[in-house]
Amino acid sequence: MAQSNIKVAVQKFGNFLSSMVMPNIGAFIAWGLITALFIPIGFFPNESLAKLVDPMVKYLLPLLIGYTGGKLVHDQRGGVVGAIATMGVIVGSDIPMFLGAMIMGPLGGYIIKKFDQFIEGKVKTGFEMLINNFSAGILGGILAILAFLGVSPAVDGFTGALVVGVDWMVAHGLLPLTSILIEPAKILFLNNAINHGILSPIGAEQIRTNGQSILLLLETNPGPGLGILLAYCFFGKGTAKQSAPGAAIIHFIGGIHEIYFPYVLMRPLLIIAAILGGMSGVFTFVLLGGGLQAVASPGSILAILAATPGNAGSYVANISGVLVAAVVSFIVGSLILKTGKQTEDLDEAARKMQEMKGKKSSVAGSFTKQQGDVPASVQKIVFACDAGMGSSAMGASLLRKKVKQADLNISVTNTAISNIPSDAQIVITQEELTPRAQNKVPDAYHISVDNFLSSPEYDKLIDQLKNDHTTSKAEEEKNVSAENYTDSNDGLLKEENVFLNQHFSSKEEAIRFAGSVLVKGGYVEENYVEAMIERDNMTSTYMGNDVAIPHGTEEAKKNVLRSGFTVIQVPEGVDFDGEKVRLIFGIAGKDGTHLEILSGIAITCSDMNNIEKMVHAKSAKELMAIIQSN
Repeated sequence: MAQSNIKVAVQKFGNFLSSMVMPNIGAFIAWGLITALFIPIGFFPNESLAKLVDPMVKYLLPLLIGYTGGKLVHDQRGGVVGAIATMGVIVGSDIPMFLGAMIMGPLGGYIIKKFDQFIEGKVKTGFEMLINNFSAGILGGILAILAFLGVSPAVDGFTGALVVGVDWMVAHGLLPLTSILIEPAKILFLNNAINHGILSPIGAEQIRTNGQSILLLLETNPGPGLGILLAYCFFGKGTAKQSAPGAAIIHFIGGIHEIYFPYVLMRPLLIIAAILGGMSGVFTFVLLGGGLQAVASPGSILAILAATPGNAGSYVANISGVLVAAVVSFIVGSLILKTGKQTEDLDEAARKMQEMKGKKSSVAGSFTKQQGDVPASVQKIVFACDAGMGSSAMGASLLRKKVKQADLNISVTNTAISNIPSDAQIVITQEELTPRAQNKVPDAYHISVDNFLSSPEYDKLIDQLKNDHTTSKAEEEKNVSAENYTDSNDGLLKEENVFLNQHFSSKEEAIRFAGSVLVKGGYVEENYVEAMIERDNMTSTYMGNDVAIPHGTEEAKKNVLRSGFTVIQVPEGVDFDGEKVRLIFGIAGKDGTHLEILSGIAITCSDMNNIEKMVHAKSAKELMAIIQSN
């Protein structure tokens, strides 16, 4: 349990740091391009335009990171206070304060969040704006002063110690040993914390004094990952071998390093290939005098070439370092693949990667198994999710309506993945769950969707089914409809369970609020709330169209006492893994008695006009009327 808790803490820490940096990568690229083009040793030296370089790296980039960090903690107010606090570390130092921004931004957001919680319900009407503005200004100003006097000197000292350490390692030829930490850290998704939190600030200072920095090549080198993927191209098996060439292009040209992580997870010994490749690359950079004059993000060969100083020696050094890393990791990776037993379940490895990342991966869909055409004479379509009580039920309701409108006699049901019937011909799941569904019923035709409420896959499937479909009357009668549950759903949607104008700083806070309503209403036991958090961490409960439906896991069904709903209106929205959610439907389902009203909610929410009406509803009765009218 302790090891699991440490793993979760590391995941959250890495993801939080990554979330501060990734939204601002465009600004890093802009600074990198201006640096590469216009500084005295750039491609097109321009004294006037080069004046942009220092202010961008000293002020713009740290302020963006600080604002983003504060916003992650407490939305807009957190971002503003975080930016004010970050200004203190910026002015208090002569070096780029990326690390200081990563400290003061979230701290500013946290302080203003706690203040807002303390005064909640205590401010008299008419004084809200006065209190909000002055509290943000006063607390932000205090934090900026504290940052100037205390945090900035501390970060300066820490950064100075790192610089001395780096110089010592370079002088003694030990810099290649950093790959022992950096390459495994990528798998743990701490790459952004290391690259932009530690290497980039020191590298930016080295660029100011030396014109380039080798540190900016330590994490971004695509060579180790390229070598591993090429090894799979020659010595892999099955799906891994087939998909490796495409993954290599995405990794090397696109700079998306996480696409090779599942290949390493299939054969954990390959981390040795990554480490040795990284060490060889760094040794080559040191030997030939390689380095970058700007941050290369993402870690693409194109970004590295764009940030390389404009002289032949630098190009030779940087390209050689990448190639040497690729060759070494290819040789070592090939030996590992040829001599050891390969567990060729790429989908399972991709799932593990997402678990380690703690959220959905942007490249996970690249590993989905290929399949043929939609089967002929379809009689059974099954929507599946983890618990079978929420997203799958809504998706089934929408597709069932489309099937009926198309005059097709096809059974459309929903279930938990563990209960998918063996005779299911078409199985529809969220993208992250498709590998599990494929393992359960490998002979079925699988469709992945990322938006249960308005996926284009529905209409595409209906068009395909119209071209070739015959169904018996007996099969038509087996079609499960929400109408089967009409006798026991009276009073599930109650006015006291509808909450308007709510504000949440995170999806976890929103889910816990929904869960607490279900607990207070006597619908579920208290531990169901934790199961709701676990369910969303497994696969996002975002449904599309600004709607989320948090509910428990399949194992948590035993904690449901009776069916119930809560509807939460969040006009300003809350972030669900990069998606803005303005309507939250907390669900507890018992014996299918919730399915009729869930079907109505699904049909209502499939129309964005209805979403806007509900988001702007002024009373619980008005919002309920919109749902019940469909």
